[in-house]
This record gives sequence, structure tokens and C-alpha cells, in this order.
Amino acid sequence: MKTSFRTLYFIFLTSYIISSCTSIDLYEKNVTIPGHAWKNSFKPSFTFIIKDTSIPYRLFLVLRHNDKYNYNNIYINLYAKQPEQDSFQKVRFDLPLATTDKGWLGSGMDDIYEHRIPLTAQDQQLYFRKKGSYTFIIEQIMREDPLENVLNVGLRIEKK
Repeated sequence: MKTSFRTLYFIFLTSYIISSCTSIDLYEKNVTIPGHAWKNSFKPSFTFIIKDTSIPYRLFLVLRHNDKYNYNNIYINLYAKQPEQDSFQKVRFDLPLATTDKGWLGSGMDDIYEHRIPLTAQDQQLYFRKKGSYTFIIEQIMREDPLENVLNVGLRIEKK
């Protein structure tokens, strides 16, 4: 009796754990910054395919830098191109990376910090209107060129 109860409990627990693990539909790609010095002319491009236009998405900038990064923010231009379009739309962002009382806002390990910064507000609904291939380009527009101590930059798309 005891053995069958344990077996039943183990099967129930295993099936519960497996059923609660769901995959997050997303796109994430990170690009290494050459020489850890991001030049204005280096504009990483990210292309992905949207199949479901009926649900909202969230968009994030992923940025890794070391603790020698000189600023508490970063200015970027984000260019977006929809399927079957020739031109890009541009949006400018001023993204906080640190505060005077808390320090770096991202997660850190040793002297490396990673930020996953939402480019869409928590309550904002971002819908892709057309199915197909979307392209995003990220351009840093800080006064310092090249922007030293930036290791990687990336883009992350999640279903909301």
C-alpha cells in the first residue's frame, strides 16, 4: 500500500511539474560590440517573423556593460520596418541604467551588468499589424563616440 501511494504521488507530482512548465514564445538576439566600444556607425540589426497578430507583445532592449561604463543612462534610436515596407520608422529613447541611491539597475555578476529594459510600458499594448518579417535596428546616440565599456546589445520580444 505504501509503495503504490508513493508511486501515485510521484506520478502526480511529475505530471504537475511538467504541465506547469510552459515555453515562453519570444525572440531574443544579442550582438557583441566590437572591442567593447560601440561606435555610432555600428547599428545592430534584428530580424524576426511574426505569425500571430491577434495578441500583444512586449519589446525589451538587452544591454550588457562593465562597471567602468561612464553614464547612468543610454540614448538610442530604434528603427522599425514592417513587412512589405521600404522605410523605417524611428523612435528615440532615453533609458536609465543607474540611480544615485541604488546604483546599477540591472543584474550584476562581478563587474558585468545586464539590463533588460522594457521599450513598451507595462500597461501598453503593442500589436504587430501584419504577419511577416520585421526588422529592428538599434543605434546609440550618446555624445561619446565610441561609447566605451558596452559589451553586448540585443533585442527581446515576448508575447504579453
